[in-house]
Amino acid sequence: MAKDTKGGRKPRPTNGSREIYRKGPVMLRGAQIPTRTTDARLLDRRGDTDWLHADPWRVLRIQSEFVEGFGALAEVGPAISLFGSARTGADDPNYALAEQIGAGLADSGYAVITGGGPGIMEAANKGAREAGGISVGLGIELPHEQGMNDYVDLGVNFRYFFARKTMFLKYSDGFVIMPGGMGTLDELFEAVTLVQTQKVPSFPIALVGSEFWGGLVDWLRGTLVKAATIDADDVALLRVVDTAEAAVDFVVDAARTMRANGLTRTPDRSEWTAE
Repeated sequence: MAKDTKGGRKPRPTNGSREIYRKGPVMLRGAQIPTRTTDARLLDRRGDTDWLHADPWRVLRIQSEFVEGFGALAEVGPAISLFGSARTGADDPNYALAEQIGAGLADSGYAVITGGGPGIMEAANKGAREAGGISVGLGIELPHEQGMNDYVDLGVNFRYFFARKTMFLKYSDGFVIMPGGMGTLDELFEAVTLVQTQKVPSFPIALVGSEFWGGLVDWLRGTLVKAATIDADDVALLRVVDTAEAAVDFVVDAARTMRANGLTRTPDRSEWTAE
């Protein structure tokens, strides 16, 4: 029997042999053939734990995040996601504005979904909770732990950004974007891109704060539209507002209009469909 080499594989044959070894759907030859079966490695309690960080194991972790997210959010009902900076202090006017928006959405019958962290996210969750609505937080593992804010009633923590983003997009009827940093911009353009490419319906996206967002919208019109890299209609996907009332009215009215036009979520909220 061939001796184990580093990585538990047989030494490469020197006699021209092209033995085939099948491991599930994978076919192996030569030095790729392992010296022990998958079952043997599974039942072996010795050795290091590097396998915990291998790509096949990560796939199972990714799968578990989707399963947990779908299970937790499936019965939340109509919801609006709100994004914004984690660095906004409680004494910042934008904190109070986000709190008012969270309350307004809850009063309109919508759950409020945020990233679950501090700052703007905390404010929106606080507003929703104190208004008697459903307050949801979708947290993310970061180098500097943020933790779930105290106003989240339903929280799910994720390792992977893409799994978390899927939950925002799958379970939201619209988006309110408050002033924020790179993460907020990432979430904003993720949503806009999916609408532009018709991966999802044209759900409402409100940018709160003309002073903060006005320059970005002007740049989109003056640079990207002018260069013909996007259409003018793409910019129209974004609505800039300055008050909590305007933000709530826009996203709620647009979401209700979609339903009035016969576009509703399927019962499992997996996709939009015409009635």
